[in-house]
Amino acid sequence: MPVPLLLIRRLAPIAFAAAFTTAAWAQAPSTPAAPAKAPPAAKKAAKAKSAAKPSAVESGPCRLGVISALGDQLAVSKFGLTVFETEEDDVTLPGWGLDDLAVARVRAATGGDPTVHRISYPTGAFEPYYHPTSRFLPDPKEGLSSIVRNVTTNANCARYLVVTKFETTIPNTTLRLRGIGAYNQGLGSLLRHSHLFANVNITLIDGQSYEKIGSFSADTGARLAETMRLTEDPLNKLDNADFPEPLAAAAKSAILRERLRTLVAAKLDRDLPSYLKIE
Repeated sequence: MPVPLLLIRRLAPIAFAAAFTTAAWAQAPSTPAAPAKAPPAAKKAAKAKSAAKPSAVESGPCRLGVISALGDQLAVSKFGLTVFETEEDDVTLPGWGLDDLAVARVRAATGGDPTVHRISYPTGAFEPYYHPTSRFLPDPKEGLSSIVRNVTTNANCARYLVVTKFETTIPNTTLRLRGIGAYNQGLGSLLRHSHLFANVNITLIDGQSYEKIGSFSADTGARLAETMRLTEDPLNKLDNADFPEPLAAAAKSAILRERLRTLVAAKLDRDLPSYLKIE
């Protein structure tokens, strides 16, 4: 049955609008979906602490390897009339640089010779030498030559000059003076006197056999002259007011630092020429 013309006319605009809307919807870009959230970045693993950098190794031929084992300990003692009045302490010296000083004096004595190398060594390497397990039956492994051999496996120097400390006693007494330090001695608070000491020894060791190179006490003459002095060497004299009280205060004493560094340098400058002649 034919559709009435009037109805067609009425429906035509509606059909046209619907078709237009559908076309527009089809052509319109769809709203982009929200991007998926990226998973949180994994936390970076904490960096491991970098290992301590090894000491720089000096290059080139080595005629003389210098090993200073003076360390950073200062022996401070206060001696009274009896052992009950005696006080002793080993004080750690922060930044005093006694080993640096010793190496510098050797370099100065050799005129800055590039074939003179400083030899580094692990902390505690000389502990067996200073504190051997037995004094009656010495262990060869605790001897100076053995220790030097162990710390110079890659150095390949012709000879080694080793600077160490030693222990002695105050003349006419049994009072010990260990290495480098200061002491105060006397009776009561008035009859007292103070002194500095630097018991520094130099040893020359062959780089192939690691035997000590014999010499007739290269510095015997200087030490003999020192013992025959009628007055004390001014470098060893210390005012009582500058002696540390308490003993542990020595570590912060600028006077002790400068005076002891001067004393160590003077002893090395006195003795080194004799050893270097042998070398």
